Order: sequence, then structure tokens, then C-alpha cells
Amino acid sequence: MGTKRNLMEAFGEEAPEVARAFGGLIQSVSGMKALEPKTKQLIYIAIRASQGETTAVTSHVPMAKRAGATRDELKEAIVMTTTVCGIKGVASCLIPALEAYDDAE
Repeated sequence: MGTKRNLMEAFGEEAPEVARAFGGLIQSVSGMKALEPKTKQLIYIAIRASQGETTAVTSHVPMAKRAGATRDELKEAIVMTTTVCGIKGVASCLIPALEAYDDAE
């Protein structure tokens, strides 16, 4: 078996037109000004944690940290998911997210 491909790179290679459109959507949403980048990252992480998407969560943790999120804010955002989806987000994402935070620069 070969090296694991990066999802977004594979998306761009396999479906370039759709990937460009998706990238435009991300840029449009990211460009909205009412929420600061830290809050946007924490919301994204909480949503993806509630879905049990560990890879998405851990890939956004360094972005949240660079945007100024603290370890406690990250933890609280993930723990908040228990109110909407039970323990799934905490069980699947809390430890990997905190490890990613500790490893991020």
C-alpha cells in the first residue's frame, strides 16, 4: 500500500473544478467579518467533533492555536458538543485534539 494522500490535494487532483468551487466557498465564509478567526476555528472544531471527525478536528487545531485559542477554550468547545450529540465528540476527538494542541507551534 502506498503513502496516504492528503485529502485536499487528492480532491484538487481528482476533481479540480469542484475543488476550486469548494475553495471559493471556504474563502467566502472565511472572509465574513462578524466573528474573529479564533471563534470561527473553535466553532468548526466543535461541529466536526460532534460528528466524530478526528482528522478534521486535529487538522484545524493548529489553526485555532495560531488564531489565539487556548487549550482550555479548545477543550471547552469539544466538551460543549455533549449537549447536542452526547459523548461522541469527546470520546473520539478530545484526546487527539489536546495532543494536537500540545504538539502545535
